[in-house]
Amino acid sequence: MTASPADPPTIGELEAKYSLYCKAMRLLLKEGRSMDAIRRTVCWSRLEQLHICLPSRYKSPDYLYVVLKRDLS
Repeated sequence: MTASPADPPTIGELEAKYSLYCKAMRLLLKEGRSMDAIRRTVCWSRLEQLHICLPSRYKSPDYLYVVLKRDLS
């Protein structure tokens, strides 16, 4: 059975793309997007899913937002 485009990604797929989601958040911060705008993005929801499923391995998107914003300042 093949996955349809509407199927949610698996945890393995989310883990494989973790660095991509972090990079996307970094780019959004560089563009000057507000936290509310970033919270409505796919990268935020994917990072949130990873944190909920594997909290010991992945930080919350809120934490990543603060760290990345501080690093860019």
